[in-house]
Amino acid sequence: MNKTIQEIQKEIVEEFAMFDDWMQRYEYMIELGKALPLIQDKYKIDENLIKGCQSKVWVHAELEDEKLVFTADSDAIITKGIVAILIRTFSNHHPSAIIEANTNFIDDIGLKEHLSPTRANGLVSMVKQLKMYAVAYQTQLN
Repeated sequence: MNKTIQEIQKEIVEEFAMFDDWMQRYEYMIELGKALPLIQDKYKIDENLIKGCQSKVWVHAELEDEKLVFTADSDAIITKGIVAILIRTFSNHHPSAIIEANTNFIDDIGLKEHLSPTRANGLVSMVKQLKMYAVAYQTQLN
């Protein structure tokens, strides 16, 4: 059975708790970024760029069996790790579950406070964009 968004968030919080310091957490985020399901080049277009990010982040969403599947890429390794965490959390879930999900786990791992203000804004923009995709696809399903 697939895990819920909350179960995935709990896993991520537990994984981050295993590291003693933020250098190790950044390294872990870089590893997550390397494992990110990459967006196809044909979707690396301006319409898929996240507005409000300092670096370039492209996100693409497709509906498969009433679940949203996200792919992404970024030109910055830390940002790629951040978007990888979000995609791991929200991909393969029904749009309504994505819309309703809270993002407290981001605060629980201390991510926002350990990012530069521009990266923290980018993180907020990424979450907003993923939820906007969910709203758009939810409308199509109704």
